[in-house]
Amino acid sequence: MFDRLSLFQTPTAQAATQRHAVLDTPIAAPPGPGEGEVLFGCGCFWGAEKGFWRLPGVITTAVGYAGGGVVDPSYQQVCSGRTGHAEVVRVVWARERVDLSDLLKLFWECHDPTQGDRQGNDSGSQYRSAIVVYSPADLALAEASRDAYGTLLREAGHGAITTEIIADKPLYYAEPYHQQYLAKPGSRPYCSAQPTGVRLGAFPGSAYRLPAEVWQSFDWTLPHCVLRGDNAPIRLS
Repeated sequence: MFDRLSLFQTPTAQAATQRHAVLDTPIAAPPGPGEGEVLFGCGCFWGAEKGFWRLPGVITTAVGYAGGGVVDPSYQQVCSGRTGHAEVVRVVWARERVDLSDLLKLFWECHDPTQGDRQGNDSGSQYRSAIVVYSPADLALAEASRDAYGTLLREAGHGAITTEIIADKPLYYAEPYHQQYLAKPGSRPYCSAQPTGVRLGAFPGSAYRLPAEVWQSFDWTLPHCVLRGDNAPIRLS
């Protein structure tokens, strides 16, 4: 486990040269010194990606497929539900500016992790809740956040968390038109996520770096909150 170099997939020629439509960073470059990488599955990856690219300290994001057994699948193959892959968002972040705790907070709060192979109106294993990590420390933190959030959900009357937390699974980049889809002219505003409204606070190992003003930019009580927000990264005052 955790042999990241052996798992790094050579991206398609299109992904290798594509730059982020909002952040203007390479979407497929491997993480550099002091940077982390994680994959999040939160339903349809269009809306989920926007939530993460807006966070201060995030270097780049991309969407793709992970967790299944088919090499370099197409969107149509993944939509068939027969590849085993989930739609995921790749997040690369600067560890000095934002902690994995912050990313996990957004992950848990931006969707309903109790719905199994579904998120909102989207049904199928490709829409399942999932986290893919690439270091033992990140795995431990993800699991601790799951346990803490599960307790909060039960206290609020929700069911058990169904999120899959796994390590060292390769990412297969989605087709170029999916990347930063919601930031592109002519896109169809869409987000399947159904947040529970339960907020994640401190949990064992958490070390939040982002201030409260960042989280005020996400009002999960509003339907399709992520679609209402600006595409630009959140600026700290």
